[in-house]
Amino acid sequence: MNKRIGAAAVAATLVLGGCGVFRGDEDAKAPGVTEDACPNAVNKKNGCIYLGIISDLTVGPFKALAVPITDAQKAFWKRVNQQGGIGGYDIDVTKYIRDNKYNPETHNQVYQEIKGKVLALAQTLGSPTTAAIIRDMKSSKVVATPASWTSAWNFEDVILESGANYCVESMNAVDYAVQTSAPKSVMAVHYAGDYGADAAAGAKAAATAQKLKFSAVETPQGQDNQGRAVDAIVKGKPDLVVLTTGPVDAGTVIGQAAARGFKGRYIGTSPSWNKGLLKSPAAPAIKAQYLQSAPWSPFQSETAGHKAMREAIGKVDPNDGYTAGWVWSYPLKAALQKAAANKDLTRDGLLTAVKQIDRVDYEGTLPSGAGNFKGDSNAGAVRTTLIAKPDETQPTGVKVVKEAFTGPTAMGYKLDAPCFGKL
Repeated sequence: MNKRIGAAAVAATLVLGGCGVFRGDEDAKAPGVTEDACPNAVNKKNGCIYLGIISDLTVGPFKALAVPITDAQKAFWKRVNQQGGIGGYDIDVTKYIRDNKYNPETHNQVYQEIKGKVLALAQTLGSPTTAAIIRDMKSSKVVATPASWTSAWNFEDVILESGANYCVESMNAVDYAVQTSAPKSVMAVHYAGDYGADAAAGAKAAATAQKLKFSAVETPQGQDNQGRAVDAIVKGKPDLVVLTTGPVDAGTVIGQAAARGFKGRYIGTSPSWNKGLLKSPAAPAIKAQYLQSAPWSPFQSETAGHKAMREAIGKVDPNDGYTAGWVWSYPLKAALQKAAANKDLTRDGLLTAVKQIDRVDYEGTLPSGAGNFKGDSNAGAVRTTLIAKPDETQPTGVKVVKEAFTGPTAMGYKLDAPCFGKL
C-alpha cells in the first residue's frame, strides 16, 4: 500500500514529439519548465526549472528562522546548478519567492499567484498555512517541500517531508525526561493546529505510555497572549513542560513563569528555539530550565551535508534555520533527478518519481535509510531526534547533550493517522 492517503491516481507519462524530457513554456502542460536558461544561469545552455518558495519573511512568528531557511535553499540549489544541474536544466528558486506572513489566507493567495509558473514548491512554510493549500496541491499535483514537521505530511503524496515529525519529537522528549529526571507530570503548552497539537499529541502518547499525569494548554500567538499559559504552568506545577510555540512566545512563557516561582523543566520543540533568547530577559530561566529537541544536529555539526551547507552559504551568523532549509531540500533534488532519469519532468512525472523513492542521500544529516516515500506511512516515518541545551559558546546557542535516539514510545508507536487528531 502506498504511504499516503487519498492521493489521486498518477496520470500517464507525458512525452511530446518523442523527445523524452519535456521542455515547454510556462503556459504549457509542464508549468515552470522552460527551454530558455534561468535568469543569471550557471549553465547557459541548460533549460530552467522554476520552483516556488512561500515563507514567513517579514511579520510572522517564525521569520527569524524563515529568512535563513530561504537563504539556505537558495544556496542548496545554486550548488546543484554548479554541479551541472539536473537532466539538462538549472534550478531557479529566486524568481517566485513569496511572503505568507504566517497567515493561511495570505499563503493561499500567493500560492495561487505563482502556481501556474512553477513546477513544484521548494518551500511551503508552516503547518496551518500549508494545510490551506494542500487540497489544491493534490488536485494540481504540485509537489512541495514543507518547512514544518507535522505528522499529517506522512500521509500526503505531494509532500516531501524530512526528519521526525513533531509527534515523534515530543514522544522522544518525554521519554528522555523520564530517563534523566523522572517527572511525574507533563504539560503540553502549544499553539493551535497541526504544529502545536501534533507535538502535544506526541507528549500525551508518551506520558500515557510512561504512566505520567498529562495536561495540555493551547495558547495563541503573541507576547501579550501568554498569560493563560503562564497561569496554568504556575498553578499546575508540572515537572515537565513540552513547549511548542515560536521563539518569542517561548521566552515570554519561560520568563514570566520563572518570575512567579516556577522551577520545573521545559523541552521545546525545534521551532521554539532561537539563540536570540539567550540575550532576552528570560535568559537566566532559559539556561536553568530549558532543553531543545530537534530532528537533526545543529549548524556546527560535522556531517558531509553540514560541511557542504556551511561552504555554500558562506559567512553568516549561524542559525539552524540554515540547517533546516538545507536538509529539507534533499528529497526534492532526489525526486527531480528521478523524474529526469524517467524522462518525464512534468508534474505527473515528478509525482510518479516521488512514489519510486525508497531512500534519499542526505549526506549524513539524517540516518541512513531516511527518505522512504515508497513505503507506507508507518514504515517511512523517521523516528530519531536529539536533545540540546542552551550554551552561549555554541554557534547556534545550543549544545547537543543526547545524540540522535529513538525512545521506547516512538519505537512502538503505530503511525496510522496524523497525531493531532488523537489529542
